[in-house]
Amino acid sequence: MLRADQCVITLVDVQGKLARLMHHSDDLLVQLQRLLRGARLFDIPVIWVEQVPDKLGPTAEELQPLLEGLTPISKHSFGCYGEPAYREALEKTRREHVVVCGIESHVCVYQTVANLLRARYAVHTVEDAISSRTKENRRLGLDRMRALGATPTSVEMLLFEFQQEAQGPLFREMARLFR
Repeated sequence: MLRADQCVITLVDVQGKLARLMHHSDDLLVQLQRLLRGARLFDIPVIWVEQVPDKLGPTAEELQPLLEGLTPISKHSFGCYGEPAYREALEKTRREHVVVCGIESHVCVYQTVANLLRARYAVHTVEDAISSRTKENRRLGLDRMRALGATPTSVEMLLFEFQQEAQGPLFREMARLFR
């Protein structure tokens, strides 16, 4: 079973108008909010990345309050691992399991996952918190990541896996995320 203290979350490029163009964008943003709230509950570090923010704009407003206290890493490479500041932030966490979410499944998320796997990280793709502009590209990206060795999960599956039992100080708060 995956434990919260083994994980770091990478939030990939959920920015501006592009975020609103994603397949089922409203559902995507709800799931990302749940995941980020869960990260706070379980004290999981979040590495927040933005693709050329001067052109694509800032991270979606709905997510910004949940990222308070963090600074986004700006990148030009499609995959996060191509950005030295990302690699440095990841290494500082000393965690070997990278939970990946964001957009777009077939470009930036896919290339991030492929490079993380090549660097020998265990990668978990949060499938209900990953999207692309089209349903087909979303599915293609998810399929390719799985074929490379990424482990698929969902927000609810991941957070309940961290919790493991229906008791304890975090259980009620965590369970409320899904009501």
